[in-house]
Amino acid sequence: MYVERLDWLAKNPRFTQRFAMHVGTLCREMTHTAVAEAERLHASTVKDLDTIYMQQQVARAGLPAPRAIGVDEIAIRKGHHYRIVVSDLDRRRPIWVGGKGRTEADFDLFFAARGANKTARIEIAAMDMWKPFRHALAKNAPQARIIFDTCHIMRHLGDALDEVRRREYRRLAAKARAFIQGQRYTLLSHREHLSLDGRRSLAKLLTANKRLNTAYLLKESFGQLWSYQTEGWARAFFERWRQRLKWQRLTPYETFAAMIDRHWEGIASYCHPENKVSLGLVEALNNTIRVLQRRAYGYRDEDYLTLKIVAAFLPPLTRSAGKDPL
Repeated sequence: MYVERLDWLAKNPRFTQRFAMHVGTLCREMTHTAVAEAERLHASTVKDLDTIYMQQQVARAGLPAPRAIGVDEIAIRKGHHYRIVVSDLDRRRPIWVGGKGRTEADFDLFFAARGANKTARIEIAAMDMWKPFRHALAKNAPQARIIFDTCHIMRHLGDALDEVRRREYRRLAAKARAFIQGQRYTLLSHREHLSLDGRRSLAKLLTANKRLNTAYLLKESFGQLWSYQTEGWARAFFERWRQRLKWQRLTPYETFAAMIDRHWEGIASYCHPENKVSLGLVEALNNTIRVLQRRAYGYRDEDYLTLKIVAAFLPPLTRSAGKDPL
């Protein structure tokens, strides 16, 4: 029996390409449940049509040969289940999600998928200081320069500040603890992001505790490191910053400074103008993925989740992308 294939039908023969595009467009902003209710469809049908839409998005975008990549991991469920996400920093979108963890072998899969020619075009790789990622990059793309992600570094510094807060809480008598208790968010936030009440609480806390005041000011000033255009000036700033730790008994900060010293090459790389890339995408990507995981139905299908992550940063399809006649 011969069945004629019509280009304007979607892979699901009950619906046209245009309808698949319509449903896919809705899924970019709405939950699957809401789309299913609005279009009177089963949730699994919504997922199938959304898949068709996203596959067309990815096909139209093509497979780029990136100059600058960002490397991070995402937790897909509880229990330390990770997948690696690689982004094209120039095009500002994720291009690969894979692996079964965050090992060197998992990252090797990305380079195998790209192939030798596209891998050879990678000039810059922004990542955290996770050793398996660095080893995989050195093995597969030795020409690439490593830049350690500034957001991850500042997160390490925030962790050091939080450890100072906990130590001060344990050290002080009950009466003096009142200024510290419940102020973790206030202390770790930038002052300009706080409400008026938050700023008042911060001022009281820093006035009441000299060590936390010093730690907070050091944390706020460290971001200046990324503004320098030469490695020499950046190093001079870091040495001055580290000198201010003397006699302060801020052991977590001393540990942080030692970590920066060990990884200086990848930190100083950001100072060179030719290495300036937008690193905010990695943090934006993580936030977007968390929203997708909260909002969607059917994300236990890992292939679908991967497609959703990649397509979320691509432009929506226009009506002309459909094949069905008007």
